[in-house]
Amino acid sequence: MVIENRPGAGAVIGTEAVSRAAADGNTLLMVANSFVINPHLRKLNYEPLTSFEPICYVVRSPTVLVVNSGSSYRTFADLVAAARAKPGALTLASVGPATSFHIGIEILRREADVNLTYVPYPGDPPAINALLGGHLTSMFANYATVMEQIAAGKLRALATGSRTRIEPLPQVPTLAESGYKDYEVENWFGVVAPAKTPKETVDQLIRWYTAALQVPDIRAKLAGQGLFAVAMCGADFAAHIRKQYDEYGRAIREANIKAD
Repeated sequence: MVIENRPGAGAVIGTEAVSRAAADGNTLLMVANSFVINPHLRKLNYEPLTSFEPICYVVRSPTVLVVNSGSSYRTFADLVAAARAKPGALTLASVGPATSFHIGIEILRREADVNLTYVPYPGDPPAINALLGGHLTSMFANYATVMEQIAAGKLRALATGSRTRIEPLPQVPTLAESGYKDYEVENWFGVVAPAKTPKETVDQLIRWYTAALQVPDIRAKLAGQGLFAVAMCGADFAAHIRKQYDEYGRAIREANIKAD
């Protein structure tokens, strides 16, 4: 397998290239949340729900809301109470704008009825540095990007946006457990092929990915990077893509989020 990076336009350039590739199973695309966010924000030359054949939802990347370890906030409820006492004074940063984190923050601000000022960053490192330096109140991030700082005691996790608790952080509650019962924001990574790829080729690819994700060494290497194997394939992955497409579309419209 040869990895070819096609960056640009929030993954649109690479995605469009694969949508036009030969449907022979030799060109695949690694997709994430942006795959179903971009169609609601930009005019595209492909349709995520019809231009591709879903292969497998490979791994999930839990999300976590963190503060500086020197912060007085010990729980998400503490942060909400402080934000309500001083509307707009506290900050909540993430990679953004118009990312899954930005959308998740807008949903959370609405559900919690709280005015936390959103601060977008072009990448995780500058946001993490700002939080460590005391320039931000809090940050919403992938667990993978902050797990070392959490382990070192530099950052404190208040809650996870994932549906279940993060295995290495069993003491950290989910936001659903914190009173927002339907809340779930988690990053995911999957593989798709161009539409009309032969069924026998799709089935073979599913078998390969499913088998690979059962290998203990692979699962361990993924976990070491803050990623957790899922192996949801075929029709089940297609249903996940559709559900995410609908949910992100609704959240983007309600929050009036625009592409940068």
